[in-house]
Amino acid sequence: MYINWQLKQLNLKIVYTGPALSGKTTNLEQIHAQIDPQRRGDLISLKTNEDRTLFFDFLQLELGKICGLTPSIQLYTVPGQTYYEATRKLVLRGADGVVFVADSSPDRIDENIEAWKNQFRHMESLGVDPQRIPLIVQLNKQDLPNAVTTDTMRRSLDLNGSPVIEAVAIKSRGVFESLKTIIHAVILNVQQEIT
Repeated sequence: MYINWQLKQLNLKIVYTGPALSGKTTNLEQIHAQIDPQRRGDLISLKTNEDRTLFFDFLQLELGKICGLTPSIQLYTVPGQTYYEATRKLVLRGADGVVFVADSSPDRIDENIEAWKNQFRHMESLGVDPQRIPLIVQLNKQDLPNAVTTDTMRRSLDLNGSPVIEAVAIKSRGVFESLKTIIHAVILNVQQEIT
């Protein structure tokens, strides 16, 4: 969170994390496509030859006032590939909220668990208490024939009360519910810090 008191601006950062190919970029693409261009910035995306995110996707949203401040919410995704570990850590720095995009394929449980644990290691290495940052889980690709259930994912990731939203990001199902849930949690957190 960054506040410019002179301009009465509040900058917030929400990071979408998760394993490779779980749907992080698809979430931002859906949000960008459906939000009024007057209320959002450009979608900036850096891709590799295989069309996977190399560094981050970035989208800026404008909302109504919070505590007399004009908020600007910046959405980022991190690359899911394990060899971009340092980049994921860098993008997580300064996050005000996190959306963990889990892949519902039963074959990807281990990758979900690894990415879940890594995000907490990165936060701790940055000196951030993971318990103080709002976090939700989006269970993406729920349209798969043998999709992992919410209960199975809760047990696999050992979720301690984090909200779980079922989604099919490619069809925009659950995308805005996830966004609204994390924005609401971040704003509540910010209001407690400001007041």
